[in-house]
Amino acid sequence: MSDQSDHNPNISPPYNFEDDSISLTDIMLILARQLKVIIIVPTILCTLMIINVLFYVKPVYTSTSKIMSSSSSGSTSQAAGLAAQFGIALPTAQSEPKWVYPEIVNSRTMARILLKRKFDTNEFGPQKSLLQILTYGNDNPQVGLDTLEIMAVDNFLAMIKISEDITTSILTLNINASEASLAAEVNQALIEELDTHQRKYNKAKTSDTKKFIEERIIDTEKELMAAEEDLKVFMGRNRRIENSPALQLEQQRLSREVTVLTGVFTTLKQQLETTKIEEVKESDYVIILDAPEIPLQRSKPNKRMMVILTGLIGIGLGIGIGLFREYLNSSEQEEKLKIEQVKSLIFKNISELIPGK
Repeated sequence: MSDQSDHNPNISPPYNFEDDSISLTDIMLILARQLKVIIIVPTILCTLMIINVLFYVKPVYTSTSKIMSSSSSGSTSQAAGLAAQFGIALPTAQSEPKWVYPEIVNSRTMARILLKRKFDTNEFGPQKSLLQILTYGNDNPQVGLDTLEIMAVDNFLAMIKISEDITTSILTLNINASEASLAAEVNQALIEELDTHQRKYNKAKTSDTKKFIEERIIDTEKELMAAEEDLKVFMGRNRRIENSPALQLEQQRLSREVTVLTGVFTTLKQQLETTKIEEVKESDYVIILDAPEIPLQRSKPNKRMMVILTGLIGIGLGIGIGLFREYLNSSEQEEKLKIEQVKSLIFKNISELIPGK
């Protein structure tokens, strides 16, 4: 029986040792057989991407500006910023608040203020509110005003990117928009609203301070007049106090009280004048280092890079599909060979069981 197996070419031996290593020429042969797939797949993907970037993807323009708060003080601010990098908080003598512009810019309150402002656009026409530009455009709104406002706020916040240099307190403000002029105008409008917001806050704070100082001046003046009257009465009743330590001590106490109240009254008067000057002073609270400019080129999408990346992905995908097809073809041939071997073994065993074969 073993002799028949050795001389029968249709029957494989029980064990077949083969070299499974694949050489470079084998890979080149596989790629050559699947060259059509490798070319067709990236061609189709690149064509679809070209159509997408030409007709469907909207260009994005970025307008950049650099600003800082007028309350920042040169060296003290820089020292505090440098210390903050190491987690050290340095005390400063500034009475003005530290404006956290990134939080103000990204606040919904500021966004709602900007949504009411109107801008000129090529797509939607002149003098359209930012709310209309970011939501329904020239179409009829399909939802209520509250819903439109929520949608517009989210869209507006997505347009903004602000970063701060902690060592110099300089903020870089980037505004993305579908039109170059719109990006620059929104950037400028945001800076103006920041200045207005800080101006209103300082004006309200100055008014409250002025009111408090005026009330304190009235009270201090009354206390000072009463203290002066007490000193005058004491000195009128006690003209010779050289030999009385108790009377001398009392005179010093009354004089000290008058001196202290006089100092407080003088300081309050000076603060009142300073507050009045601050109240009428016109200054820019937001210092513009680099004003917003209309961008000359779009910032994204990079059409050429998108097509190139799509082509590279397509080539990789085409090679993967080609290798998979080659695997299926080779597996199919191996399966056919195994089926033929099964048939041969069945016929061989049946023929051995039948007498006379």
